[in-house]
Amino acid sequence: MQQGFLDLYQHGKSAVIDNSRIRLFHFINFKSGIYTMKKTILNVALLSAISVSSFAAVANQAGDIITRVGVTYVAPSSDQPTIYAAGATVHLAQGGPALEASVENNAQLGLNFVYFYNDNLAIELLAATPFEHDINVHVGETTLNLGSTKQLPPTLSALYYFADKEAKFQPYVGVGVNYTVFFDDKFNATMSGDAVKVGALDNTAIADLAGALGLPEGTTEVGLQAKDLNLKNSWGLSAQVGFDYHLEDNWLVNASARYADIDTTGTFKATALEVPGQVDVDIDPWVYTVSVGYKF
Repeated sequence: MQQGFLDLYQHGKSAVIDNSRIRLFHFINFKSGIYTMKKTILNVALLSAISVSSFAAVANQAGDIITRVGVTYVAPSSDQPTIYAAGATVHLAQGGPALEASVENNAQLGLNFVYFYNDNLAIELLAATPFEHDINVHVGETTLNLGSTKQLPPTLSALYYFADKEAKFQPYVGVGVNYTVFFDDKFNATMSGDAVKVGALDNTAIADLAGALGLPEGTTEVGLQAKDLNLKNSWGLSAQVGFDYHLEDNWLVNASARYADIDTTGTFKATALEVPGQVDVDIDPWVYTVSVGYKF
């Protein structure tokens, strides 16, 4: 009988130990499960935070402001309008080609500012340091420097961004209005003196026009003596295409090409008689900009 009680005691002891082990196993698994769940939640939270941060760094949204600075290159139209004096074409010699003018290219520091109205629509203001353009005169195949002018072309545009707002590559199109201010217009010293001679107007020899022009009889040519150059300011429309490519920490790079409608009339006086002159110039440049920007 004692042996029976002893066996029963041993069996009960083993059962208690086994139950304790089972409870300890479940407790450890429970704690491990909680730890695993916490780790999973933490990982999901971190990934979400990173995703939101990356999204926020790239996404365009209402109130965002982008400032850009870079190089802006202005390439005027290749048109060569005719120069007129007293309403007549100007020739260095009777039968020779009429004088024509052109405005040359120039590059300057370009600045622009963009404000986002919403995810896709923005307003852009283009500015730059003053562009300085040489003005040339063409006599057939011969080209001479006539003078120069400076201009500022502030342009206000509406932009439409058509990519997903979280995309790093953000192409856009835009239309706007341009106001070009011309200043510091001047002829060079050669054109302001007698070195360049005018021999005909409307292909009629100066000798045949001397009386009508009030020149001494027998005059066959007169010095150009160009002065008082003035280019009229211009209003016009503009259109552009471009893109922003977003980098890290709100930095971006930008490139754009725009067409601007810039038409001006240049007026001047010529010869010792101060004959009024005029040239109508369709500058109509393509404007190219490459810049670096920062989004606030």
